[in-house]
Amino acid sequence: MNKKTQPITRRQSIKAAAAGTAAVFAAPAIVRGQNLNDKIRVAIVGMGGRAKAHAESLVDLEKESTSGVTLAGICDCDEAKLKSAETVWTERSGHKLDTYDDMRRVLDDASIDAVTFATPNHWHSLNVIWGCQAGKDVYVEKPGSHNIFEGRKMVEAARKYNRIVQHGTQCRSSPNIVEGIDKLHQGVIGDVYFARGIAYKIRGDLGKHAPRPVPDGLDWNAWCGPAPVHEFSNFQHRRWHWIWDYGNGEIGNQGVHQMDILRWGLKLDTHPVQVSSVGSNYMQENVHQSSAETPGVLSTSLKWADGKMVEFAVRDWYTNAEAGFRDKYPFVQKDFPVGTIFLGTEGTMIIPDYSSYYTFLGRNREPGPSAFEEGSPISNLPHFRNWALAVRARNPEFLSAEIEQGHHSAALCHLANIAYRVDRTLHFDPEKETFKDDAQADRLLTRPARGAFTVPDVV
Repeated sequence: MNKKTQPITRRQSIKAAAAGTAAVFAAPAIVRGQNLNDKIRVAIVGMGGRAKAHAESLVDLEKESTSGVTLAGICDCDEAKLKSAETVWTERSGHKLDTYDDMRRVLDDASIDAVTFATPNHWHSLNVIWGCQAGKDVYVEKPGSHNIFEGRKMVEAARKYNRIVQHGTQCRSSPNIVEGIDKLHQGVIGDVYFARGIAYKIRGDLGKHAPRPVPDGLDWNAWCGPAPVHEFSNFQHRRWHWIWDYGNGEIGNQGVHQMDILRWGLKLDTHPVQVSSVGSNYMQENVHQSSAETPGVLSTSLKWADGKMVEFAVRDWYTNAEAGFRDKYPFVQKDFPVGTIFLGTEGTMIIPDYSSYYTFLGRNREPGPSAFEEGSPISNLPHFRNWALAVRARNPEFLSAEIEQGHHSAALCHLANIAYRVDRTLHFDPEKETFKDDAQADRLLTRPARGAFTVPDVV
């Protein structure tokens, strides 16, 4: 077999993407069937907070001659955001960018090969579905779905239209965390019998819903998209993570990263069969008197058919950092407020950020294998590089976080929220993706249709 055409494993693709290795990009031509010197022209939809990470990664990839990527366009339904982003990223990229005020114009543009979506959660699944239907490859922010029904539909769209769809859980492309999970699977802490995730972030006063006129230049109907159209306010527009119609609370915002690592570490490729979740929104309701709807404190337990269990905890105010490890690694500057903890028969492993792991062995918690970087940086570039490699090779198996992995991880967050909202233990059918004899909980698996923005039953 010719060396250039030898199969590349998923593990090789992840390591190469993390390191920026050039050799693995010797792959088949890109989607439009052009030669390897052609660029994969990418547009970003949604120029809010996460768009910066998308644009920075794409601009950096453009500088790598082997990546075959160029940032070609940007899109937002807010004219002010679009103009500001155009100024910044034209300068940073060093070339003109196409601008769009409606994502459908991006999808209709035959010159665009792939799209990254940095929109709010309520848009994610329809973003993926429309992108796949338009023949584009897709990178979508986490969580990939607003609810479980829509998550399944985005997976179906990726399969039906044969698209390369990456989910934005970038820890899957961290070489240190890849190493840690490999060692976990090899038995570094023995048999893993339990795992726990935490998302402890001080959120402060999230504010009140105070309706006012929609700002000039913002298409509020388009921003709401598949979700109900509420009266505009700064709270609705900027605090959407904490509103059920638009977001999924802290467990869906931050917690999906840790849920993904828990699933990965425990090799959980099916949904759980049982979930219970209790919590409250005490700080926002009683101290800050904000309009936030989602719980600031949440304690969730999930159980799988084989008996494996996961716990997850959310806290939004002062707390200890549960995954602390400075007693054994005093040079680390801080205890992180997010993380995953694996408990085994011979020790424990913690993954306290986006780029490191630590093990502690035996009764005395002696330091075992670890890998870390000073400052524990959050790097998005390897994850985008991994996506570009898969797009270039036309092979979804190269992806670190293929969209079905994203669906399963996001579903854990949705199940936790549903159990909290109905306030009882729920039993779930992993195959049917419905609850057992619980119509009230089933109603929260999806949301009401909204005209042209409805996620279809058949994609």
